[in-house]
Parts: sequence; structure tokens; C-alpha cells
Amino acid sequence: MIKEAEKFADSSLMEGIVSVRAVVDSIHDGTSDRKIERIFFSEEKVRSKAKELSWLRFLSSDMNFPLEIIPGENLDAMCIGNTHGGVAMQCSGRTIPSLSDAKLPEHGFYMMLEGIEDPYNFGYALRSIYAAGADGIILPPRNWMTAAGVVCRASAGASERFSLYTADSGADAADFFHANGYKVICADIENSVSMYDADLTYPVFLIVGGEKRGISRAVLDRADAVVRLDYGREFHGALSAASASSILAYEIFRQNRKN
Repeated sequence: MIKEAEKFADSSLMEGIVSVRAVVDSIHDGTSDRKIERIFFSEEKVRSKAKELSWLRFLSSDMNFPLEIIPGENLDAMCIGNTHGGVAMQCSGRTIPSLSDAKLPEHGFYMMLEGIEDPYNFGYALRSIYAAGADGIILPPRNWMTAAGVVCRASAGASERFSLYTADSGADAADFFHANGYKVICADIENSVSMYDADLTYPVFLIVGGEKRGISRAVLDRADAVVRLDYGREFHGALSAASASSILAYEIFRQNRKN
């Protein structure tokens, strides 16, 4: 098994059938331009997961990539996690376009996450944000999508299903969304209002900074509102960026849900 420290290495090996399905779906609907290079399947799972193997064999023929049946110990050796369930996909990288090329929906919801220092936490955040209905994620130039396999597994495939864009800075992203008629909301403490009292109706662009560095002044100066998360008791610790972004995403969902 690859050591846990290697979760930070570049990787496009997608582990587990959930990740594989997410990549296939994202290719079919045009969200991603990845190319499937090959799929590995554990020979110990051939009988117990015959239905999955049959589907993968169909894909192999339909999408023209090799399917290799290999010993389970070989699959274990190439994977970072231990929840691959007997299947892994090697694929090409994914092109992440510039935000300047995006065509935004009229009533959209986008987020930018900064300061998450672990690809697993980034993936967990994306899972919640996707479930809450966000349309896409804006990434800084340096981001965790180089560790795409880890992020995909942690996000239950959400990272591959999301529309992703890059922006040179949060300030540039804020300017772009303002130009497209979106409210820009920042999560911070100074001069803030409770998220429950803020107008978070669509269209909205939410920026969440890390607990160590927060959000830059240049971005805060562009915010239409600065919101905070109120606590249920006196507590002086900061929530992780992953936790805060999940809570905020669901408040945005709550304010925009249709009764």
C-alpha cells in the first residue's frame, strides 16, 4: 500500500467504482476532457462483482481502452487508499479552463475555497458543496486537483462532476462575478453579519478562506457582504475551511430552496 504521505503527490489514478462512474459521466456530459487510459480490475473480485465487471467490459469496448484483470495485491500496491473495492482507473489529466471563459447561469451559485491544506479535506468539502447544489468551483492557480485521485475518492466523485475554473486571484474572480451580476459574499469575522441574516439568494459567489490566512483585504473590499458562522456556545476556535464551506453552502441552499 502506498504510504499516506504520498496522498500529496500528483495522481490521476481513480480508485473505486464511484470514482470511475463519476469520470465516465463527466466525460459523457462534456464536463471533463479526461481520457481513460486503462482500467484495472482485481481477479479476486471477478465473481463477486460480475455486474460491475460486465459494465466495465462494455465501456472498454465502447470507449476504446484496455481492461486488465490483475492480482488484488498488485492493485493494492498501486492505490493510496484501501477502499478501491477491486477497481481503479488510470486516466489523463483534466483541462481546467480560465474563469474568463465561463458562461455563467443567470441564477447560479459558485464557490472559491482557499487555505485547505489537505486533499482529503478539499474533497470532503466538495462533496458537501456539490450536494448543496453549487454550480461550480473556482480554483486558485495552485490547487489540489493535481491529486485528482485522492480528491475524487474523498468527494465521492463530486470533483469530477463539478464545473471547475481557475482564477489568478480571489479579487479577479470577484470582479468577474460582479461583472456578471452576481453578489460576492466573503466568510470572515470583521464587519460581518450572521449568515442567517444575510441575503444569500442567487446569483451568488461565495469565497471561503483558510483558518490560518483568511481572505485578503483586496477580496474583502470587493464583497457585497461579509458573513460569519454563529456558534451555539462560547468557543474561540475557528472551524476548518472545509467545515465552514459546507455549512455556508447549505445555508445558501436553504435560502434558495423552492417550497
